[in-house]
Amino acid sequence: MSKPAPGMVEYWAKEKPDAIAIVDGGATLTWKQWNDEADRLAHGLAVRGIVPGDIVVTRLQIRKEWPVISAALGKLGCRILGLNWRLTPSETQYVLSNSGAHAIVCDDPDPAVLAPAFQGLPIKLVVSIDADAEGFVSYADLISEAGEPRFAQGTPPLIIYTSGTTGLPKGVVMGMPAADTGEAAMREMLEYMRSVGDSRPQVSGDVILVTLPMHHGAGPGTVWAAMRKGNLMVLLRRFDPEQTLRLIDQHKVTFWTGVPTMYKRLASLPEETIANYDLSSVRALGVGAAPVPYSLKEWIIAHFGEVLSEGYGATETGMMTALSPEMQKKKPGSSGLPHTHVHISIRDGDGHELPAGEEGEIWVKTPVVIRQYLNGKPLGNDTLDEKGFFRTGDVGKLDKDGYLFITDRAKDMIVSGGVNIYPAEIEAAILTHPAVQDVAVIGIPDDEFGEQVKAFCELKPGRGAGASELLAHCRDTLASYKRPRTIDIVNELPRNTMGKLLKRELRDPYWKNRERKV
Repeated sequence: MSKPAPGMVEYWAKEKPDAIAIVDGGATLTWKQWNDEADRLAHGLAVRGIVPGDIVVTRLQIRKEWPVISAALGKLGCRILGLNWRLTPSETQYVLSNSGAHAIVCDDPDPAVLAPAFQGLPIKLVVSIDADAEGFVSYADLISEAGEPRFAQGTPPLIIYTSGTTGLPKGVVMGMPAADTGEAAMREMLEYMRSVGDSRPQVSGDVILVTLPMHHGAGPGTVWAAMRKGNLMVLLRRFDPEQTLRLIDQHKVTFWTGVPTMYKRLASLPEETIANYDLSSVRALGVGAAPVPYSLKEWIIAHFGEVLSEGYGATETGMMTALSPEMQKKKPGSSGLPHTHVHISIRDGDGHELPAGEEGEIWVKTPVVIRQYLNGKPLGNDTLDEKGFFRTGDVGKLDKDGYLFITDRAKDMIVSGGVNIYPAEIEAAILTHPAVQDVAVIGIPDDEFGEQVKAFCELKPGRGAGASELLAHCRDTLASYKRPRTIDIVNELPRNTMGKLLKRELRDPYWKNRERKV
């Protein structure tokens, strides 16, 4: 393209060049500065061998460089892979290798620690933003030379890694139609995307607070939605409840989306602290990624007004349902109604559809359901059926009005603080300890994070190991948020007659007498 596309950074750089677009702590970027830096970065990447279609990994906290990198990759026609900055070097190496990534940009305070993650991989470029290290190109050098103006046709395809049902993480190219998508299907996808956007819409003039990470679909989605509307973004690198209130007050934030743990931390502040800040500017709040207790919703409504929307979705399917502020009291405990062109099927263990009011596994069909993971084989019928319905791994029911209620989880996935954690990955790490014969990892209730990770270990005959030793063993192979909070050493794990582990027998005592089991 040779001219700005509406809603892209180039467009706003022309329309309002000197208006502030991004606030990141004490630093700011105007729309012109954002676009100029993105042009410089695109030039710096191109002269170092980055070409259209390449995958560039961003291992970053929430910071102003992420929107710049995103814009530069849009200009170059590259793909962007959001990587959790808390992953260990071995976890990082797996994602780089599995995805076939071509470059990585990080903001680690000591990037040299990451060097083992690149060994043996055909990575073209490794970039450090904040610190110098051997083998790393500095971000400042990348943007030191002016390049020709470039124009993006749209935002870069976003790749997010998720473990799907079990095992090691798998890549999902989000929101991208298949190559053989026909005209009618493409029209359905656009109508679906409009429905998702309308459920929690930004309007021109909003001030957006960004606290969701860039390695999850919601963080980039919030940034890109703000860019399309030409709205000011206020970035908070590491969530802090009082700093959140301070930013809302200082910048007159109108729009914020968080996960339940963030709202719980706000609710735990003393009332006199909350009273120090003017929150009246907020017109829309969003929440998702994990179940929201109704008592927490009541607290939010009491302090912000009836402005809370809730969403339910998955990396593999996109957003499935939405619960508007008007629905919160009408259908307490619900996850809302399906978006346009979203079809939900509640099924029993044999795959038969159940009527309204009956509880079963949730299968869903959306216009953006994936057919396979990045560089993977097509999904099997146990995950994606012949009609295009994806097995979510959650258990729930639809009421007579079509509202979805989620009550339990069929798959092993744990959601802690809005982050998906997969027991199979943790179990594999623990099993590398020479004393461990078998292990089962489950999620148990946690008042702040929703769930916490707990492991039960069965030791080999004649071998000894304590919980502290096993916890220490996890440190080198698992990011901090994946590590078990507690480990119980047991004589024998519960199994059926075929030897299969019965995790539900381990979970049930912890979730007894609770309204929902997730």
